[in-house]
Amino acid sequence: MLVETKLFKINELVHLESGKELPQVEIAYETYGKLNENGDNAILLLHALTGDAHAAGYHQGDKKPGWWDDMVGSGKAFDTDKYFVICSNMLGGCKGTTGPNSINPATGVEYGLSFPVITIEDVVKVQKKLIDFLRVKKLIVAGGSMGGMQALEWALSYGDMVSHVIVIASTPRLSAQSIAFNAVGRNAILSDPNFNNGNYYHAEKPEKGLAIARMVGHITYLCEEAMHEKFARRFQDKDSPNFNFDIDFEVESYLAHQGQTFVDRFDANSYLYITKAVDYFDIAKKYVSLEKAFKDTKSKYLVISFSSDWLFPSSQSKELVKALMENKKDVSYCEIQSPCGHDAFLLEYETQTRIIRSFLCTD
Repeated sequence: MLVETKLFKINELVHLESGKELPQVEIAYETYGKLNENGDNAILLLHALTGDAHAAGYHQGDKKPGWWDDMVGSGKAFDTDKYFVICSNMLGGCKGTTGPNSINPATGVEYGLSFPVITIEDVVKVQKKLIDFLRVKKLIVAGGSMGGMQALEWALSYGDMVSHVIVIASTPRLSAQSIAFNAVGRNAILSDPNFNNGNYYHAEKPEKGLAIARMVGHITYLCEEAMHEKFARRFQDKDSPNFNFDIDFEVESYLAHQGQTFVDRFDANSYLYITKAVDYFDIAKKYVSLEKAFKDTKSKYLVISFSSDWLFPSSQSKELVKALMENKKDVSYCEIQSPCGHDAFLLEYETQTRIIRSFLCTD
């Protein structure tokens, strides 16, 4: 399936939760399948921290498909023979949607750290502009990790439009531990000598800081079982240690590779802004409690967690499910047994496909 990324421009000021405004916001998005005459067969896929609009198919000349290609397409979980599937790059990102690497129309140079701090509510507000432009009337929202947070925000902010909500490997708010990991990543970037207060777009980039941030983040996406199975304590291409501070172990080499490939495709400023938006997301605080937050929701919910996910553990999903059940809402929950850690939502596509198909078949 060949696809192309399109751009939609919002021709009005976007008012942010912080009280600031953004002019001339552009949204990068892709669509798969066709919208029906009633405009009620749409699914909005919501990407995770470092994702983008390219969820499925191939761009011309690409060797790899989109990040959720196993889940999107003809006969797949998000069946493009039946649904009009949409995926957009989030506000603050660096893959086509307006973010800190975009040109500030007031200055003619990149925003950098003059870009306003954003929230998940702001991200969803911008997505709503795109959905209205596409003439969608009813919507299914689905996302993993940070995408699940956006799905929940959609249900709370635009509940009359959302029929089904699919929340995968996510949480209604971060734990202190998760905020701590994000803080370490941000500090690695901010401490890089090349960061230059965010003004590095025409100079040396803070690659070391961003690579370390990615390495720290990647540890949280795996789990002890997965890391032992993948690396154990094996040395990298040798049988004995170097007795210096070069890379000795396979796991060190793997993390270094993940860090280096990440700096080639992501912007350090975007990492700062998006992780801060995730940190701020707290439904219980905003609505006094989770139970009060979902009191008036009309959507049907599917919540999926993974047994080895210690970043967003099943206990956090169960907290969400409990709040929905106490409000007598229509909610289904499944914990998938998997050794893949948090990344399981990108890997365990066969099990997820069966669960999601069944959920979407319910009226």
